Amino acid sequence: MKNKQWPIYGLLMLSCLKSFAQLDVKSAEALIKRVIPQHATNFRVESLSESAPTDVFEIESKNKKIVLRGNNGVAVASALYYYLREYTHCQITWNGTNLKLGEKLPAVPAKIRKTSPYTYRYYLNYCTFNYSMSWWDWPRWEKEIDWMALHGINMPLAITGQEYIWQEVYHSLGFTDDDLSKFFSGPAYFGWFWMGNLDAWGGPLPKHWMESHRDLQQQIVTRERALGMKPVLPAFTGHVPAAFTRLYPNAKLKKTNWGNDFDDTYILDAEDPMFATLGKKFLEVQTKYYGTSHLYSADTFNENEPPSDEPVYLASLSKKVYEGMRSADPDATWVMQGWLFYSDRKFWKGPQIKALLDAVPNDHMLLLDLATEIEPVWKRTEAFYGKPWIWNMLHNFGGNISLFGRIEGVATGPSQALHDAASGTMKGIGLTMEGIEQNPVLYELMTDHTWRDQDIVLDDWLPEYILNRYGSKDIHALNAWQTLRTTVYNGKDIRDGAESIIAARPTFETGRRWAKTTLNYPADALLPAWDALIQAIPACKNYDGFQYDLVDVTRQVLANYALPLQQSIAKLYIAKDTVAFKREAAKFIQLIDDLDALLATRTDFLLGKWIEDARRCGITAEEKDLYERNARNLITLWGAENNRLFEYSCRQWSGLLSDFYKPRWEQFFHDATVALEHNEPFDQSTFDTSIRSWEWQWVNAHNRFPETTRGNSLDVVQQLYKRYRAVIETSYSKR
Repeated sequence: MKNKQWPIYGLLMLSCLKSFAQLDVKSAEALIKRVIPQHATNFRVESLSESAPTDVFEIESKNKKIVLRGNNGVAVASALYYYLREYTHCQITWNGTNLKLGEKLPAVPAKIRKTSPYTYRYYLNYCTFNYSMSWWDWPRWEKEIDWMALHGINMPLAITGQEYIWQEVYHSLGFTDDDLSKFFSGPAYFGWFWMGNLDAWGGPLPKHWMESHRDLQQQIVTRERALGMKPVLPAFTGHVPAAFTRLYPNAKLKKTNWGNDFDDTYILDAEDPMFATLGKKFLEVQTKYYGTSHLYSADTFNENEPPSDEPVYLASLSKKVYEGMRSADPDATWVMQGWLFYSDRKFWKGPQIKALLDAVPNDHMLLLDLATEIEPVWKRTEAFYGKPWIWNMLHNFGGNISLFGRIEGVATGPSQALHDAASGTMKGIGLTMEGIEQNPVLYELMTDHTWRDQDIVLDDWLPEYILNRYGSKDIHALNAWQTLRTTVYNGKDIRDGAESIIAARPTFETGRRWAKTTLNYPADALLPAWDALIQAIPACKNYDGFQYDLVDVTRQVLANYALPLQQSIAKLYIAKDTVAFKREAAKFIQLIDDLDALLATRTDFLLGKWIEDARRCGITAEEKDLYERNARNLITLWGAENNRLFEYSCRQWSGLLSDFYKPRWEQFFHDATVALEHNEPFDQSTFDTSIRSWEWQWVNAHNRFPETTRGNSLDVVQQLYKRYRAVIETSYSKR
């Protein structure tokens, strides 16, 4: 579609917004065909026309068809997934899908009717768009939107394609392409660019990216609205190009710094007249291209403090931000991430939070309690001082893949808050993880709250989850999950999942700042889960979800074992036992190789997929190389060679283990061995300086990695079990 046609298309989108929450039968039927193409003709979609405050669906068998009724596409998709789970024992997750339906689908004995107690079911975090979604094309987005609908999501964050809008806005104000090339970040860093934390890092952003992702955003929001969702679009928060100081020298600008080794950024003061002008213009241009559902995300101080903590100032700032939205859209509702109240609680005390919130009418603001399962901010803010709010599970940081979660709290937290007299105007639930495609059990559990208002009883829920995932309630599988429930998923002691020492920049210490190795359970307590899954292989081996879990638990066991092995090596260094040091160091390197071979059996754990997806986004060699550098940088150094966020987004992936983590440890052991042989102290600081230079070279390299799997998961797991099971148990008994 040519550029000049887009305003017309935008108007067409706007014309259908009045009915977006009603059932689009053709869109619902198309989803069914995408999900279960061989069985789609067994279903009939009908509309529930009665007025209901929240979504509702019905399922019944009628005239040899399974009838799915709902008030919109999300309700119908939820009805489909309810049927698939409850009657055919199927499951659809990012990491393992079971759609083994028989030729004849079971009938529904009596009509089922479900009403959601939650008006809103929110999805996504600014960070998710980079830690997981940086390189997604339309087929991957289409699959995710179907997943959202099946799991009851009706309020997704939709922030793709912003750069095209800002380019048009800033061009109209006299900014040049050169000005904007020093402003827009590379694609892997949009989340932090959008939040005003950094400028230009990973750029310059090619024009083709802006145009292609304008088109992609159109596809995303059109599909979401067709299914009855209300996408949350961005609003202006004050972040402007550095060139603003040249074009508008009298503007009230605050130079601010995120504090993570990036250059300063500029925030336009809300009191400046240009703030309202920019805010209105951005929403007008955005609406022209993407339409609106009147929900706008805006976080003015994400990990940046305001210049004053005076409540009067904060109230004025908040009012100006809202008025900027309202001037372009009188029906605007400000959707605010509550992260700042969690991450900077020293600044955001009661008076400051209340002032910021009270300045906006209650019916035009919606708060996301972004990490409710970790720390419920609503409990210390009188339920956000009367504002409607959403209970969210954050769970994941940085896209790390460690087995971890607060399964008990997630099973009961939303419903307990819903029925708590002190919870004020709780209007929904949501998922706000920084990265997806990991720990699928937590996300199946959390979304299962959509259609119930009571606690989930895990003793009942987990066996059904296992049946849907593994095709059997095998006793060994059940035992494995009881162990997982009380170990990796107990949610104790630590904020988020521990990393393996393998992923840490090499050291004799037990970890690094962003590669902490403290577990929330004794490491040997996980071994019975591994044993039980090995025993479950005969009954469950043909199910994708089982194979994923088997690999993932094996990965976690071996990743945990790396720490006692590394600490034994550290003791040998202190003892100056060079021979034993070399022997144990060789075992550590072999462990990395074995982990790499294990993870190579699943596409879920391939570095090659991440990098090749990035390269496919480019249309020139230069663009492909730029995107690859973004992809490599984010999951290793995060920023420049000396950036303090290194390893924040580390991944245990095949390819990354063999080509990044392994060479670092080999160099570390080599340097330490030389020090031992010359009876000299090992200089950690000198090593760190040297290895940072090597890491930066890796970020800028272009060697290829496999996109396809190698080896059989079941075979590799059983080989590693035989090789390591007794060794690991012995290592823990010696500690």
